[in-house]
Amino acid sequence: MNTLIIIPARYASTRYPGKPLVMLKGANGRNLTLLQRSWEVAKTVNEAQRVIIATDDIRIKNHAEGFGAEVVMTSEDCKNGTERCAEAIGLIKETYDIVINFQGDAPLTPKWFVTDLINALKDNKNFSVATPALGCDFKMASDLINDRKNGRVGGTTVVFGKNKSALYFSKEVLPFMPSDSLHRNRVPIYHHVGVYGYRVDILSRYRNWGSGKLESNEGLEQLRFLENNEEILCVESDSKGLKFWELNNPEDVVKIESFLYAMGVD
Repeated sequence: MNTLIIIPARYASTRYPGKPLVMLKGANGRNLTLLQRSWEVAKTVNEAQRVIIATDDIRIKNHAEGFGAEVVMTSEDCKNGTERCAEAIGLIKETYDIVINFQGDAPLTPKWFVTDLINALKDNKNFSVATPALGCDFKMASDLINDRKNGRVGGTTVVFGKNKSALYFSKEVLPFMPSDSLHRNRVPIYHHVGVYGYRVDILSRYRNWGSGKLESNEGLEQLRFLENNEEILCVESDSKGLKFWELNNPEDVVKIESFLYAMGVD
């Protein structure tokens, strides 16, 4: 199955303007932008035939082409990354079976998360969308809860059913737990990793649906699928001991740099 990775990149982020161009220092002092680090990870996915960056901002375009990326210019009308992927796929000549929406704010995403999504869509013909769900350890769950307690909109959580179909995504920490739950060996929280695998035909339908109330309230693009009765397959992913966090707020820069240092990533 031919696979295209698209990295949607927007300069005018409400919470963090200019986020794709934020600098992150690696273990040996190499300074790279968030966007370049994300692109370098995406390029290591062997199952993908092509990686492009989709943006509406000339600053991002010039920067991305400067480090060797292929760029597709999309309109300013795209409300989120999925809409940007839908527009981008219509602007290129080649055809693909699977499109991966690789978030440009997650440079710590292991490449096998993407491989797992591709394989999951191959094996589960009834699903048109798949996304990773990472089981939290005590530290990650505590960090998510701490963000919310301090008024920061941080990582997203997901709950899913026995067939791995998503029930809901939220920027609140779900599910509700008794206060002592985090002290047990099993932490019943799944961090939603913002990478998506789509079958191509679902993208045009997504744009035609328009935003719903849940998507608008939570600010989560994937809820549009659920609001239109389209199931999302949650693929339980294993970080294999690597640190994972997304850059959602300025405070996350220090955390991600510390993870790059701890893992020896330059």
